[in-house]
Amino acid sequence: MFKNILKLALVAVVALAFTACTDSKESKVEKKTVIKVGATPVPHSEILEIAQTLLKAKGYELQIVEFTDYVTPNIAVDEGELDANFFQHLPYLEEFNKNKNTKLVKTVNVHLEPMGVYSKKIEALNELKDGATIAVPNDPTNESRALNILEEQGLLTFKDVKFKTALDIDKNPRNFQIKELDAPQLPRVLDEVDAAVINTNYALAANLNPLKDALVIESKNSPYANILVVKEGNENKDYIKALNEVLNSNEIRNFINDKYKGSIVEAF
Repeated sequence: MFKNILKLALVAVVALAFTACTDSKESKVEKKTVIKVGATPVPHSEILEIAQTLLKAKGYELQIVEFTDYVTPNIAVDEGELDANFFQHLPYLEEFNKNKNTKLVKTVNVHLEPMGVYSKKIEALNELKDGATIAVPNDPTNESRALNILEEQGLLTFKDVKFKTALDIDKNPRNFQIKELDAPQLPRVLDEVDAAVINTNYALAANLNPLKDALVIESKNSPYANILVVKEGNENKDYIKALNEVLNSNEIRNFINDKYKGSIVEAF
């Protein structure tokens, strides 16, 4: 009888120890205070630096991990190395999920970076010569977005497709040459091409002011707002909700307006 009681007591102790260990692990998860966010340098990291102070007041430490490409930060979030990233718009995210079989979701809009056409050889688009070379980003959504600008300016027309590429040109009466390059390269090739359509974050990093230096700038009504992205299933975590709240705060809105003077606009 005593042996049976002893066995039951031991089982109870083990069960309590396991429960305590489990509760401890769950408690640690609930008390997560460090948020790792991947971002491209300008303006995303700059905006996140303001968010650091705001999050600190909420009990969170924001760690910013900088990237210079559009692929690695999504893979890092999908694999759990980062809690979130901040560099892309929704059409790019949707295409990335489709092509890479990732499960990433948007939480909030933050800002819009109007894409612009830049040149070191001309001062207006009507100065482009026949056969001129125009560089554009080579990722599907940003290339289509860039080509939309050229079409709106009457330089080219395209077939009716979801994402335009140079292969979808319908009419090119002036024989413009479209050069597809990685987005970060575009500012560096301005000496080599007649014009380039550049994402604002890379333009700013190259000391190009969209309002002053762009020949043409994308409309502020563009749907390509930059968003915070997390892995599916994490969007309702307390630390992500805190990050969402901070990134959509009046403090961030005022910073964007004061710092970028309209070259970047808040989208919330």
